[in-house]
Amino acid sequence: MSKFFMLLIGMAFLYNASYAQMHFELKGMVVDENNQALAGASVFLFPVKKGSITNANGDFVMEHLPAGKYKIEISFIGYQSLIDTISINGHKTINYQLEVSALSLQEIEVNDNYIENRKKEESLNVEIVNEEYLKQNLGGSLMNSLERLPGISSIGIGSGQSKPVIRGLGFNRVVVVENNIKHEAQQWGTDHGLEIDQYAVDNIEVIKGPASLMYGSDAIGGIIDMKKREIHAKNSFGGSVDLLGKTNNDLLGTSISMFMRKNWFFADIRATIMDYGDYKVPTDSVDIYSYRAPLYNNNLRNTAGKEKNLHLSFGMIKDQFQSHFYISSVNSKSGFFANAHGLEPRNIDTDLHDQSNRDILYPYQLSRHLKATNSSFYRWDKLKIELDLGYQRNFRQEWSPYVQHGYMPAVFPDSMDFNPDLERQFTKNVYSGHLKFHYQLSDKIQLKFGLNSEFQDNQIDGRGFIIPEYQQFNMGGFVFGKYFISEKSIIQAGIRYDYGNIETQEYYDWFTSPVIENGDTTMQYLQRAENINRSFSNFTWSLGYNYNPGKWSYKVNIGKSFRMPIAKELAANGVNYHHFSYEVGNANLSPEISYQIDMGLEYHNKRFAIGATPFFNYFTNYIYLNPTSEHDRLYGNGNQVFYYTQSEVLRYGAELHAHFELYKWLQLGLIGEYVYSEQMSGEKKGFTLPFSPPPSGILNVKFQQPSISFIKNAYFSVDYRMTAAQNNIVPPEEKTDGYQVFNLSFGGDVNLRNQKINISMQVQNLLNTKYFNHTSYYRMINVPEPGRNFIVNISIPFSGIIKEK
Repeated sequence: MSKFFMLLIGMAFLYNASYAQMHFELKGMVVDENNQALAGASVFLFPVKKGSITNANGDFVMEHLPAGKYKIEISFIGYQSLIDTISINGHKTINYQLEVSALSLQEIEVNDNYIENRKKEESLNVEIVNEEYLKQNLGGSLMNSLERLPGISSIGIGSGQSKPVIRGLGFNRVVVVENNIKHEAQQWGTDHGLEIDQYAVDNIEVIKGPASLMYGSDAIGGIIDMKKREIHAKNSFGGSVDLLGKTNNDLLGTSISMFMRKNWFFADIRATIMDYGDYKVPTDSVDIYSYRAPLYNNNLRNTAGKEKNLHLSFGMIKDQFQSHFYISSVNSKSGFFANAHGLEPRNIDTDLHDQSNRDILYPYQLSRHLKATNSSFYRWDKLKIELDLGYQRNFRQEWSPYVQHGYMPAVFPDSMDFNPDLERQFTKNVYSGHLKFHYQLSDKIQLKFGLNSEFQDNQIDGRGFIIPEYQQFNMGGFVFGKYFISEKSIIQAGIRYDYGNIETQEYYDWFTSPVIENGDTTMQYLQRAENINRSFSNFTWSLGYNYNPGKWSYKVNIGKSFRMPIAKELAANGVNYHHFSYEVGNANLSPEISYQIDMGLEYHNKRFAIGATPFFNYFTNYIYLNPTSEHDRLYGNGNQVFYYTQSEVLRYGAELHAHFELYKWLQLGLIGEYVYSEQMSGEKKGFTLPFSPPPSGILNVKFQQPSISFIKNAYFSVDYRMTAAQNNIVPPEEKTDGYQVFNLSFGGDVNLRNQKINISMQVQNLLNTKYFNHTSYYRMINVPEPGRNFIVNISIPFSGIIKEK
């Protein structure tokens, strides 16, 4: 830690030493389509990340700017954001005019130049959403909120617990990044949702396809990169109060934030509280194995929960040096569906569970995730240096009544050092560090060099076992370059080397079982896991090309990706209650190697846009759970045994999006996605992969007006989601019927005594349709998706100016 502070001091010294360079002033004015001043417009300058807000006359000023080339971004609610490239060699005055924003299928400002430029310069396919999209599409979790994007889905086991899936790949094949640090928890667990507060995120980039060149081996399927792009103006303060309600699970929540910036220093704090009850499904019973479990008032008993989150950020913003500290604590307690978590469904005390739909009884889980990170950068002429440091502590417990299975003692012994009802406990400490160098070699050549490292230590406790304790170390380095052949044509290429080591610890049962050897029976502590020490390394590469001739955009990227096996795949040996299986690892697994071609084709003008993003993917040795005819009799109720194995896998598919603006106030849209997977070797040759998403599409109609009576920026949107039947399955999966669902969203801004209030409302599953999601683990026990859900989010922003003394 002392070395880190010495580095910051050194950077600050270099900053002061270089400040004698010539600096200039940029000022200007922002007006609307009628040449009227826009007061309160946000003006940001990149890459120095300086910000300003226009005054009552629409004027802005930025000082102390070194000579160079910049991108200026200007945004105002209800208007197209505008990005321009400017050169500063002296004091400069420039004026801008904003236009009323066009509509967009995803509620993303597709005419926002930042988004448009980002997509044009990235050879992989990118989806970008902002805070407005997130509030208008709030789901049960952050990943549910992103499911409206083409190629994005989630795997879940109920309310609030879901994992991201990009083009059919999930878990440790998708990296989630928050404030430049990879989010690390228990990604292998199907019941372990992401410990991230969706109110603390205002910008998300989803990169579809292998991105391991920049982010390491786990990014073989894609990236979900969450950032806070907003930089507040000097000498300002403000914040917001968000109120949330949902009818399906009677959720009540609030999130309150406050910020201030005084010249170079800024601070931001946010607190979020959520409390919800059992969620409802459109059925009065579910079939679990051979038993039909009745549901009281359509409630999935014991799926209630609560969440308490706290976030703090602070730092300094100088012309050439910036440093941001982020500290967050995300805490939750949520129940598991009582009829489907390691207990015989007939043994549930329904009278106890059905007394209240808000109590959290056995079985349940506790999760506490602490994260402390720092992101700093220093810029000197053509060189930019970024340093990201992070520490995370993930603590998770699963609690359920002690039940004897196999040769476990009928009465839990007093000699054990853990609570008999503590089913499992995981304590994971993660240390991360990333160093990147950006160098502008010339007007046409950009270079990036980087080093990444991470160390994980995972400890376990409790009566149940599925994975052993382990330590894992990863490090890698990359070189990446962009060559601008012209303003319309870009070539980019890179190479990366990764090294990883994982060491798992042996584990023995805490109770004895009979073992027969040479006709003699002895009671022994069975070994569930051995000591494993494996190292992996690999070179990966990527080559891409972008061509953007006017209204057309073309892109192609080819590359090789790599992923090392995780502890669960190497050394699992226990019951996965949420997959309803007994899982056994394979210590001899090889790392996954993937080759992929990504393409993109898009045409757009002011009223119409259409695009397709096909991909082709080949795994030489894809790792997956292979079901067998064996059944476990020692540690559960006869769960089917699955073994981790590998096979060649071929995958291909595409996403399609289109929108057409009939009038300025009416837009039609379409989103579609398709993924095909086939195992090319192994026992399941010719079959697909488990939980492969079926083809799906969304037809959208959206109405939007700048003003309707007292409502500003009013909108009304209807989604008709169509999902095909999934008949392409791998045994023992069952086929899933297709379904159609209607979703509504509507809202706008109102002013009460000069106070702006934003209201966003949704009706999900309008017709209360009973349907099954093929990528949900609850589908395996015939639990349908949630029923009709009314959602209201009210956001009350406030701001002010800090007067200079």
